[in-house]
Amino acid sequence: MPRKHQSEDSILRKIATSSQSSQGQRPGHSVALGIGDDAALFRAKPGHEIILTCDWFLEATHFLRDKHPPDAVGWKCLARALSDVAAMGGTPRCFLLSLALPETHTGRWLDRFLGGLRRASRKFQCRLAGGDTTRRDEILINITVVGEVRARRAALRSGARADDILYVSGRLGEAELGLQILRRSKGRASNKNPLTRKHLYPEPRLALGQWLVKKGLVTAMMDLSDGLSSDVPRLCAASAVGARLEKAKIPQVQTPDVALKYGHDLMQLALHGGDDYELLFTVPPRKAKLLPKSFRGVRLTPIGKITRKRELLVLEENGRARHLIPGGWDPFR
Repeated sequence: MPRKHQSEDSILRKIATSSQSSQGQRPGHSVALGIGDDAALFRAKPGHEIILTCDWFLEATHFLRDKHPPDAVGWKCLARALSDVAAMGGTPRCFLLSLALPETHTGRWLDRFLGGLRRASRKFQCRLAGGDTTRRDEILINITVVGEVRARRAALRSGARADDILYVSGRLGEAELGLQILRRSKGRASNKNPLTRKHLYPEPRLALGQWLVKKGLVTAMMDLSDGLSSDVPRLCAASAVGARLEKAKIPQVQTPDVALKYGHDLMQLALHGGDDYELLFTVPPRKAKLLPKSFRGVRLTPIGKITRKRELLVLEENGRARHLIPGGWDPFR
């Protein structure tokens, strides 16, 4: 049977229907006008600043059509963009979706993609407000998120000071290990495999970021998207400081036998693996005692200190220090 032709209007209606099925228009919502007009209207809360961020999610660069489940692509394209809002201690309000895809993927693939996107939108309370669609041979996705944070309260990368303690949330390297398992698997990944879950369905640390900012605990913060070894230098450069990491304290993957099976060193995964979407943040020593060991089941681990001298060092278990060499994700490498 020949494939039924899908027009742009029919695809837009499908997207709008999928969005409205989980989020109706609520009185007083930040989105004063959503899908259906030339542009959306956003109503910011008094006393708040607006957070704006956008993120590409590209076939063959960020996901593989024959490996990644469509619903995971839908979930992750929004979740990874929301991680930027989490890193500033903000609250997401709405997002725009720009989607390019081949006509062959406007049926079941699109339905499943929208299903995953809808679940993420509902989970993180971030409403689809509009966007754009077009036709292309490869699948290209761009997400723009609008969020809010109390005026002059946003956590920035530039506030770290000498002697601050450097923390990370969660365990590092899990998403990279999941990607390697997925690459070597036959066919499309199962969404029930716990070893690939963090890669396929990351959870931005929104509640943690909001709590840290509300309590006034952090001096600087950012999300870990490209890998610890690449993101620590960015935070330090923004704050004009250095850092000394203690290798033994960096939280690693809890399945060493699986990592070794795929030929990966746990510390290399933790240092250089990207896609974890955990938070990297600094806390003054006097406030460190106010920080719990975990927040809603997510570990909070001190991994080193900020230094006045602008050098990046990793302290080995034998006490020797070596320079931290960025080895995380770089699209131009």
